[in-house]
Amino acid sequence: MNRSIRHVGWAVVVLFLALAGNLVYLQVIKADELANDPRNIRTLIRDFSGPRGDILTSDGEVVARSVEVDDEFEFQRLYPLGGLMSHIGGYFSFSRGSTGVEAAYNDELTGRDFDLQVRNLEDFVLGKENTGNVVLSVSAGAQRAAADALAGRRGSVVVLDPNNGEIIAMYSNPTFDPQPLASHDIAAADAEFRALEADPAKPDLARAYREIYPPGSSFKIVTSAAALDEGLATPTEPVFPSISELTLPLTNTTLSNFGNGVCGGNLTESFVQSCNTTFGQLGLELGEQFPPDMERFGIYDAPPLDLRPGAATSTGPEPGSFAQNQPLFAFAGIGQGEVATTPLQMALAAAAVANGGRIAEPHVGREIRDDDGAVISRIRPGDWMTAMPAQTAAEIAAMMTEVVQRGTGTAAALPDVTVAGKTGTAENSQGPVDHAWFVGFAPAEAPRYAIAVIVENSGSGGVVAAPVAAQVLGVLL
Repeated sequence: MNRSIRHVGWAVVVLFLALAGNLVYLQVIKADELANDPRNIRTLIRDFSGPRGDILTSDGEVVARSVEVDDEFEFQRLYPLGGLMSHIGGYFSFSRGSTGVEAAYNDELTGRDFDLQVRNLEDFVLGKENTGNVVLSVSAGAQRAAADALAGRRGSVVVLDPNNGEIIAMYSNPTFDPQPLASHDIAAADAEFRALEADPAKPDLARAYREIYPPGSSFKIVTSAAALDEGLATPTEPVFPSISELTLPLTNTTLSNFGNGVCGGNLTESFVQSCNTTFGQLGLELGEQFPPDMERFGIYDAPPLDLRPGAATSTGPEPGSFAQNQPLFAFAGIGQGEVATTPLQMALAAAAVANGGRIAEPHVGREIRDDDGAVISRIRPGDWMTAMPAQTAAEIAAMMTEVVQRGTGTAAALPDVTVAGKTGTAENSQGPVDHAWFVGFAPAEAPRYAIAVIVENSGSGGVVAAPVAAQVLGVLL
């Protein structure tokens, strides 16, 4: 009998320990995840009916703010800039949760951030509800310049500071107004969401960092860095043949230059002329080393952007597949085939050249302030990638400067500022008209801004995208 009692006793102890362990797991280890799960209705009610701080642009305009209202939720979220900032600021919806800065900086906006609570410890003890304000690095003026330059065309403009990764502009068109999504009329808000989801233009898609495209010849920045670092070329040697098409191994097809033109020469001349045959050949010569060189730029990865959902992952040819897929490596050399990137990723590639080979972590947040406007913390991420040595970056910067001075990118030139850049005209599997790209930075001697422009289904990068970049940089510089 005593033996049976002992067994029962041990079973009770084990069950008790299991229960205690589960409670610790749920209340300590999983507490934050469960609290922020969008399906947690208690969290939604708590956040939606409480005060919430402002989101502000770097030039002082209000992206989002809350006002008191006389209904069950007590506070209404307002978005004065509408679609100008919706892909960055996001929305705060009772039925669909939150996105963008609203989601990524939720603890700061609701005052639950540790630094805010410590700074206002007395208020925290007394139960006073304090909030935090998020100041962005994004400028409303720069956003308007990007919107004006796109002039209603579908596409994106990304501008960032190559020295520290601060995003100055990140505009995508078409866009949407987040205000109806924050309505306290849940049925009306859901109807707005359904309309957005059904719209074939996808205005709720943040093309700048959530959509990937073939980058076309703008990707020759990456191919050039790989060729220089692997010792396959210098800016002046070897001299590549002047031909109109490159025969691709394992196939009966060829890779042609734009307009079937004849071009070649050394790496600099091939870069300035955007010669596909040279860069297709380099893709083949790089072979299995090409994917690791792409990885150093962040291809096969997603930039660590401080937005939710975050940036999409760029793609390239499958590592280890060169023997079976040699033509795809040739196409990768010109930014086609299996290569697909976000506009943000290509802005970071330009930033790598401008910043001596280093890529800083991109971010839209600059600082957190309390209710009184005092700075609580500054957002200063470090480096994300080292794409290439400083010497390689300097050599590519010189080639990019020549592209704007005398090559395919002359339409990006500014009268009193030296611009460095690379155009791209990317074949589009979704339509008959190519995507137009321009990637660059300025001033070339002391870079302050890196930029990437894509105008979808519009034609030549030098004709269409380069003037967009010039217009935006002209406003900023």
